[in-house]
Amino acid sequence: MIYAFHDFELDTERVELREKDVAVAVEPQVFALLRFLIENRERMVTKDEIVTAVWNGRIVSDSAITSRIKTARQVVGDNGRAQSIIRTVHGLGFAFVAEVTTRATLSVAKSEEGVTREQHAQSRPSIAVLPFRLVGAMEPNFPIAEALPHDLITELSRLHWLFVIARGSSFRFRGADATLEEVRSKLNVQYCLTGIVEISGKTMSVSVELGDTQDRGIIWGERFRGDVGAVHEIRDSIINAVTSAVEVRIPFNEAQRARLKSPENLDAWAAYHLGLQHMYRFNKPDNDLATSLFERAIKMEPGFARAYAGLSFTHFQSAFLRYADDTEATRLAQSYAAQCLERDPLDPFGHFTMGRAQWLRGDLEASIPWLERANVLNPNYAQARYSRGWAETFLGSADASQANIAAALALSPLDPFVYGMLGVRAMSHLVLGEPAQAAAWGERAANSPGAHALIEMIAATTHALNGNDAKAKVWAESARARAGHLSKTDFLRAFPFRDPLTRKLITATLSRLGF
Repeated sequence: MIYAFHDFELDTERVELREKDVAVAVEPQVFALLRFLIENRERMVTKDEIVTAVWNGRIVSDSAITSRIKTARQVVGDNGRAQSIIRTVHGLGFAFVAEVTTRATLSVAKSEEGVTREQHAQSRPSIAVLPFRLVGAMEPNFPIAEALPHDLITELSRLHWLFVIARGSSFRFRGADATLEEVRSKLNVQYCLTGIVEISGKTMSVSVELGDTQDRGIIWGERFRGDVGAVHEIRDSIINAVTSAVEVRIPFNEAQRARLKSPENLDAWAAYHLGLQHMYRFNKPDNDLATSLFERAIKMEPGFARAYAGLSFTHFQSAFLRYADDTEATRLAQSYAAQCLERDPLDPFGHFTMGRAQWLRGDLEASIPWLERANVLNPNYAQARYSRGWAETFLGSADASQANIAAALALSPLDPFVYGMLGVRAMSHLVLGEPAQAAAWGERAANSPGAHALIEMIAATTHALNGNDAKAKVWAESARARAGHLSKTDFLRAFPFRDPLTRKLITATLSRLGF
């Protein structure tokens, strides 16, 4: 449904607020608040109703509600004095008073093959999910071989950077023993997901492969086994594993392919993925190169939303690791995240980078809704789960943090941020007063691929607090060798523990280690 008022449209299907047909960046909770007020515009709503609708009944202060109301007014051009759109009923609640018209959303017309002409023209990676082949089932109509690919099409469609061929086209390969070359020729896709379901007695096994149709190679495969009666549990495991693999393997494969091109021939998508590879190395030269590649992608394709999120990430890294003036880097991190969301309000990467940008401002609470929204848009987005766990640790919610970190590691065991996930788990044990567990996780984090100097400082701190001064000294010296400019002040700025006793303990420990 689209609700139109003044110069604005609130689109519930796209979860988007537009002013004169231009998307407006709006926090998830503020969008939810506007929608709730509009959908109940025939009456006043109480603060308790707002808390139930927007915060899912969690306990929040009156100031939090007032803050969201103020922000909602600002994004629609209202204010507390005029109250031409949102009116305060003093002591009781709020009412949406602007005149509203409604209309249904219209889906983009599709061709016979289920693919829009606009999508054909885009350069983003594309994938077809074929019906799985069924072997050994006594019932020829056993639905899993078609139900699983159908559900995978739905879940992969949440990845807005990926073009997913509609079921009506990919399922024309039902019963066919198609080659990757045939799939590429008929569906014009770069990737293809296939599977085999084997039934033997009460046991079911499902083999899944992700193939590259350009070089006809297999870039990922996995096998799942279980009892036929546990089909729903197996289904959930397969969907989570496939979505996570696609999130990691396709960008990596795209970057590898981009390296084969001469620099003058890099297109926007290739430049973006090559930028991702350099971005995840967490050192200044690679971060600078990633920034230039994202800038190049934007120059070639100004509407490329994810490239703006990439720039937000590199400027976040500059501020986080003190590569540059942190004030300007902080401003740019938030600015580029906003520019991503202006171009694609449904991009999980944009919400992820906007959430992380709040950390640089010291507003951990403000980051949570953005990271939650990233996971609403993509429930299998491991980095958003990890980042929520990061914020929760420093806010003192160590148990919630550990649940999110465990989920992130399960979703993406080969993630470029594994070292960060392990590092946050280490610090959550510090919050819980468990130095032995903290040291074990800190050691794993510092030994993980890609770990940077701040992660080594986590290992040094946790070992020191666990009484192992020898290991603490080794990691402290390694961190200083890699980034001699980092101090205990930088560490606590990067990892802002809210609990004053924890901050005091870590400050004393880092001082003892020479930081």
